[in-house]
Amino acid sequence: MSTTESIIIDERALQAAFDEEPFSGIVRVDSGDLSVWRSAHGMADRASERPVSESTRFAIASGSKAFTALAIMRLVEDGRLALDTAVRGVLGDDLPLIDDAVTVEHLLGHTSGIGDYIDEDDDLDVSEFFLGVPVHTLTTAEAFLPLLDGIPPKAAPGETFAYCNSGYVVLAIVLERVTGRVFHEVVHDLVLVPAGLVDTSFPRTDELDGNHARGYVFDDGLRVNTLHLPVRANGDGGASTTAADVHRFWRAFSAGRIVSPETVALMTAPRSFVEDEEMRYGLGFWLNETGPGVVLEGCDVGSSFRSVHHPPTATTATVMSNTADGAWPVARVLADAMAQLDER
Repeated sequence: MSTTESIIIDERALQAAFDEEPFSGIVRVDSGDLSVWRSAHGMADRASERPVSESTRFAIASGSKAFTALAIMRLVEDGRLALDTAVRGVLGDDLPLIDDAVTVEHLLGHTSGIGDYIDEDDDLDVSEFFLGVPVHTLTTAEAFLPLLDGIPPKAAPGETFAYCNSGYVVLAIVLERVTGRVFHEVVHDLVLVPAGLVDTSFPRTDELDGNHARGYVFDDGLRVNTLHLPVRANGDGGASTTAADVHRFWRAFSAGRIVSPETVALMTAPRSFVEDEEMRYGLGFWLNETGPGVVLEGCDVGSSFRSVHHPPTATTATVMSNTADGAWPVARVLADAMAQLDER
């Protein structure tokens, strides 16, 4: 066992998790300023045989929905938006199937009822090409309008929780139209800079630098995910970061350096219980089923990511992988270790 005053990691269980799925990625556990566990595995680039290192950047898929939510809440704090702002007033005649009653708050909490351009109720095969427009055109939030248009709603606004990628792209469109700037610039200035996230950004998938993990479609082979995803990630996910920056993000968020402590409390207050996930949801953040743990997670072609933060002990457990399934066995072990914090 590896232990500090706050967390115990079952090393045998962790090794078994590494063996359960072909694991290529990074595992990191931090408690305050103390690094508890750091472990890098596999290849960041199979073709050149470049190994994963502690500084390797990974795409975090839907984990970056929190950045979109925080940028929106910065505008709310500045009085440029309100949680009860009806998005129809920002969309105008675009996306007419979105109910006029849908608000910013509905979109943040996945209770808008709007249809999703990626239907997560289906058993998605991550190797499929599911985007209906050329991926190279998807460089801004506005560029996603053809993908979002014509999708009928699933429910009335506020009726039920239904995880919705389209909702977060709509929020990105709102950010662009209210600020007059591209989504990525807004998130950089309002979220990444105040959090001190020097290794976090939204790179183009066709311009990844030498410190970025390539996302792989399969557990072996050289096929990367460039043709499967938007060329530049947007409001519903796909920022790239390091495990160190993830812990840095959690500490900045919890300390009120991105949004005020009152807004932090608002965003991490449970609003929905999601039975299938055995978790709760706030505004932009998953929450453990019980206790104070806050969760970010994401899965996409060539990416799987989960990070749990325990605010009372400033402890973060993060796993990042450059395959769609690699992170999950490790994530279960880390979740068990984090759950014990509430029992001690």
